[in-house]
Amino acid sequence: MTIFDLLAFDVDGVMTDGTLLYGAGGISQRFGAQDGAGLSELRKAGYRIALVSWRDLPSTRRRAMDLGIDLLALGCRDKASALEKICRHLGTVPGRALFMGDDLMDLPALRIAGYSVCPSNAHEEVRRECRLVTVKPGGAGAVREVADHVLSGRMP
Repeated sequence: MTIFDLLAFDVDGVMTDGTLLYGAGGISQRFGAQDGAGLSELRKAGYRIALVSWRDLPSTRRRAMDLGIDLLALGCRDKASALEKICRHLGTVPGRALFMGDDLMDLPALRIAGYSVCPSNAHEEVRRECRLVTVKPGGAGAVREVADHVLSGRMP
């Protein structure tokens, strides 16, 4: 039995360090391998994973595909509505979801989620409102840290 029906993550600043690399081929992002390993472990344990992001970038879609994540809400400005929609699709409610975000636009989703998490380098207001602030920053093991907490069953 899992403690959450859904684990939803913002992308920029959570799964990445927030750096956007601009080149002739467009915008790309840098994802941490540890975070990907943590997400893979969560999937193996039966957790449903969603990515919820303001941007819809090919690099995000590729990362999701590589990790086997099929619940995507990309290019959305209203992350709370996106979280609610994904929960409805899964037959659950936001109160049974964990949401991890890092900036002000994530606050509405963080507020309706049953468990709110942010990386250590999140905006100050986000850090004040989250139930768990990771030791690691976004893009550098913060998602893995959350995965380890969830998998161990010891959520602070």
